[in-house]
Amino acid sequence: MVRRIDTYLEQLLPDEKLAFYESVRDFADAEIAPHLLQWERDHRLVPDECIQAMGQLGLFGLPIPEEFGGQGGDHTDLVLMGLAIGYHSQSVAITPGAAISLGAKPILLCGSEEQKKEHLPALARGERMFVFGLSEPGRGSDAANPEVTAVKQGDKWVINGEKCWSTNAAWASHVVVHALTDKDAPNGKRSTCFIVPMDEKGVFYQEMQGKKVWEQSSTGSIMFENVEVPHDAILGNENEGFKVMVTTLNGGRLFIAALALASLAFGLDKCRIYAEEREQFDNKPIGRFQRVQDVIVDMDIALERGITWLMHCCNLYEQNKLAREQAAKVKVDCSRTASELIALGMEICGGVACFDEFGLIRHHNDLFVTRVGEGSNFVLKDLIVRPLRGR
Repeated sequence: MVRRIDTYLEQLLPDEKLAFYESVRDFADAEIAPHLLQWERDHRLVPDECIQAMGQLGLFGLPIPEEFGGQGGDHTDLVLMGLAIGYHSQSVAITPGAAISLGAKPILLCGSEEQKKEHLPALARGERMFVFGLSEPGRGSDAANPEVTAVKQGDKWVINGEKCWSTNAAWASHVVVHALTDKDAPNGKRSTCFIVPMDEKGVFYQEMQGKKVWEQSSTGSIMFENVEVPHDAILGNENEGFKVMVTTLNGGRLFIAALALASLAFGLDKCRIYAEEREQFDNKPIGRFQRVQDVIVDMDIALERGITWLMHCCNLYEQNKLAREQAAKVKVDCSRTASELIALGMEICGGVACFDEFGLIRHHNDLFVTRVGEGSNFVLKDLIVRPLRGR
């Protein structure tokens, strides 16, 4: 079966980018798709052997320069990886995705040369994984004002508090902690990011239980009790943690948009094929009905629009021209539209859409994360509207 999304990517990508996408797509078809249903039914996180296979393919080092052991690619490669693997499972795709966009990227964009030399080679090989400690139990969308604190004591900093919704926490070697360091400073100048080893004394991790989205992805709560780190653990500059956060999330939102479109692409293919195979009313395919056709056409229009827009944003990102509101817009639109259309697609398919082996319910559930991940859509609209108000 030719995937509809491939038709659009063939028109938008140069040959080398398309070849990369196809190689990851074929890997996902062979190494992920056949096992995914069993992983789900066994309530397993992404197995270590799958993570190792993705590491051997070089997926954890996509945008990391060759001098640091990476593939020397760019952010577009990361987005294409999300499209290729996310077609089957956002849970699996977010594992290398978050390891790069929320783990390696902060080091790549904001780290010192010493920090890059120390961490990037192992991150590129998938032997080390960073988790981004941003969200907190009492701080969701208000991430610029963390409750986790870091207090300077002599030549060290002492960190206390809790981070939650930390993707990849089960496999993390280090956590980048966004902490309050100057409560009296202006908004945006009161926090600092620190690189903290997960095995440091006073660091405690617990997998969050009961999650019904991204079920194969690790989502952890990380506690810090009087954790001492040296001054050179600071990522970026002191009291500029907000800058690190914003720099990191801008690219991450493109990846989340890619996951939403990957789910939409799966849903489109599933629904259009089912509509031609399912016979009802005089033993004719239900695809002949106008209402069924309307949903499938709307899915196709949204997919082509979203992919074209996303690739445009990737080009701007590579040129360092992507504004924050542009990344927010594509993430909001792709996640919202895909969520709405997948639900309608499930109506086309009826009761069979509720079964795990059919696949639609997985994407329906996981799409919720794309609406709140990397910034809630409601909050991001406040960012989007600012230029419209002249702010």
